[in-house]
Amino acid sequence: MSLNTTVIGTRLTGTSVLFSILDVLASVGRDWEMLHGLPAQSPVFQVSLRTLDGAPYWDVNGRKITPDGKLTEAPEPDLIIVSDLHLDPNGHLPEEFNPVADWLSEAYARGAIVTSVCSGSILLGAAGLLDGKEATTHWGYADMLGRNFPKVKVCRERILVAAGEGHQVVTAGGASAWADLMLYLIGRFAGTEEARRIAKIYLIDPHDQGQLTYASLASGRQHDDQLIAEAQVWAARNYHRSSPVTAMAVMAQMTERGFLRRFRKATGQAPADYVQTLRVEEAKQLLETTAMSIEEISAEVGYTEPSSFRSAFRKRVGTSASAYRKKWQALVPVSS
Repeated sequence: MSLNTTVIGTRLTGTSVLFSILDVLASVGRDWEMLHGLPAQSPVFQVSLRTLDGAPYWDVNGRKITPDGKLTEAPEPDLIIVSDLHLDPNGHLPEEFNPVADWLSEAYARGAIVTSVCSGSILLGAAGLLDGKEATTHWGYADMLGRNFPKVKVCRERILVAAGEGHQVVTAGGASAWADLMLYLIGRFAGTEEARRIAKIYLIDPHDQGQLTYASLASGRQHDDQLIAEAQVWAARNYHRSSPVTAMAVMAQMTERGFLRRFRKATGQAPADYVQTLRVEEAKQLLETTAMSIEEISAEVGYTEPSSFRSAFRKRVGTSASAYRKKWQALVPVSS
């Protein structure tokens, strides 16, 4: 028996992830067999692209998309996939998505498995499906998810989180985590061997180290506290100095304790954590673009002990400095 699978399209949904999901699920039980001269298997996923009204639309990339039908048309879905949404990470989900969120909530109540890729988790949050559960999303939307839906335990470092009774809700991290979600769903409903076959056909390499190695750590949240904003500008230029938090408090003409409270209220971080983040972010750039040794980079960004730097780097990035360098310097063109 195949799963009726609905992939939701919207005007804010990207093109490539949406159609990659449709292509991969349609290939299960078909493409491996084709490549090996075997008869095709019965489809595991009956996949359709659906929208609220079923009408053609222009997506965020200017592509005209023709869906297969309305969300409310039969058959009712067993599995729902919400792809990435191009949203303002400092804002809210547009009100036009409320009917889709309501439909998701009703489908979930009927027993459908609901999943999301990247910022699609925001729509699951609006449907109330993540309350009291762990969830992940693209690192750039983790703050938005937590701010708009405070009952959600946001696991920003995770690539994939299956939550709820019977793992009825599954969230995947960044946009390319669509592939991790596909392998998970194929393994869950078609078996591990089929998931391996699809990974080999599409050359999919699961993100087994999480998504912190891809994250920009210093994005931060917006605020209107001018004094703290000035302290942040100073920190961005002076993070390598010793005792920068004390210096910021002095500059702000505040006690260190009072400055700490005000800084945390404005930014959501303690000033010491903020400085550590700036240091690690700069270290990432040096690891990506220079041949400096890790000890030299450690000193350059303000650590007196390389061991302290290594510990702070691993904590925030999820991997060692040497592994991070190896990963990203592989993208540097080899000179002839």
